[in-house]
Amino acid sequence: MIHQKINLIQSLLNHYFPNPEIPLNHFSPYTLLIATVLSAQCTDQRVNQVTKILFEIAPTPEKMLLIPLRRLEEIIRPCGLYQTKAKYLHSLSKILVEKHDGKVPKTFNKLEDLPGVGHKTASVVLGHAFQIPAFPVDTHIHRLAKRWGLSSGKSVLQTEKDLKKLFDQKDWEKIHLQMIYFGRTFCKAKGHDPKKCPICSALQTT
Repeated sequence: MIHQKINLIQSLLNHYFPNPEIPLNHFSPYTLLIATVLSAQCTDQRVNQVTKILFEIAPTPEKMLLIPLRRLEEIIRPCGLYQTKAKYLHSLSKILVEKHDGKVPKTFNKLEDLPGVGHKTASVVLGHAFQIPAFPVDTHIHRLAKRWGLSSGKSVLQTEKDLKKLFDQKDWEKIHLQMIYFGRTFCKAKGHDPKKCPICSALQTT
């Protein structure tokens, strides 16, 4: 029964979002890391507006450290929590320069040791920048997994473990993006009508 459900969900995700692209504009592992840190409690659209300016002057950790903290706060202010995030960007850039030769590390442990980098952010960077198998779980995916009966939804980490067991590893990166786009388009947190959601309505009839 669960295999039938997984096949149904995956076929609908492939139908509506066959070639999903990561919504955060970036051109290197470092710029993806910075954009993901800035995306906390902020829309991807706003982050992209800010990073368009930021990455012109600070595309590397070395150049990020040349920006005075107050100036950095001004640039990223639209992303919210700008004082905290500015400190994160400076601190993680300093660590990358001093401990990693200016390169973004390719392991969960080293990424999660960086200021402002949690498990989800590390998963995004590993999966999308380095193609290392990871299944980032954000609020959209956490909500959908519970709504679709794929996880108990007791914690984000539990949801991640459950989804990794249900879907093939080669599909994790793609499904992560597909679920984000699907949740935003058809399966929103508020005002959700199961009859108008392609997946929820299909699951009700199976």
